[in-house]
Amino acid sequence: MKDFTVIMALADFVPVILFAVAAVKLQRDLYFKMSKGAFALFSTGTMDVVFAGVSKALYKLLYAANICDFEALNNLYFPVISIGFLLSGLGLIGMLSYKQVENTAMCVVPPVLFKGTSIMVSFMIVGLAMICYSLGVLAHKLKRPSIIVLLVINFVCSLCMGYLASKDFAKAYWNWIAEGINIVGQGAFLMAAIELRKAGLSKLKL
Repeated sequence: MKDFTVIMALADFVPVILFAVAAVKLQRDLYFKMSKGAFALFSTGTMDVVFAGVSKALYKLLYAANICDFEALNNLYFPVISIGFLLSGLGLIGMLSYKQVENTAMCVVPPVLFKGTSIMVSFMIVGLAMICYSLGVLAHKLKRPSIIVLLVINFVCSLCMGYLASKDFAKAYWNWIAEGINIVGQGAFLMAAIELRKAGLSKLKL
């Protein structure tokens, strides 16, 4: 028996919304700086992350409301979000590392291939590290060190989420702790995206 409540489930949508808003802002600011291939990776990855977050929050809501125990939604979370962060990070690293020219790339959601939690957590950490590093480089070029601090907060909170993934999420207190950390982390990510826009990211010459 999982100790979920409707309020807890609704709170789980908050970090998803924060990340989604930040992702849209970054996609708009970086669109003309990225090749089609790099942008396809970044946009597909961020969409995967949002989809994974919504699926988990929806699972909790359905369970808490005594509608059904749709375990498939919950099982989607780690495979999809880990690959999503990895793709997003690769897209940003590609933008910084290679001359961005017109390319083509098929924007598709990758299939679920892995079930090992350690592999998924590794993908998440590597992907998040690439995202925070890439955006940190842009913040440095814009001479806004405060944005780097926000990205560090986001990364640390994400590492904490990775640790909490090994805990028993059937217990209410672990869910509340995880949701609080996730809201702080995604809030910092959204603030970083907003500050990057204010600093002139869309006009930055790479």
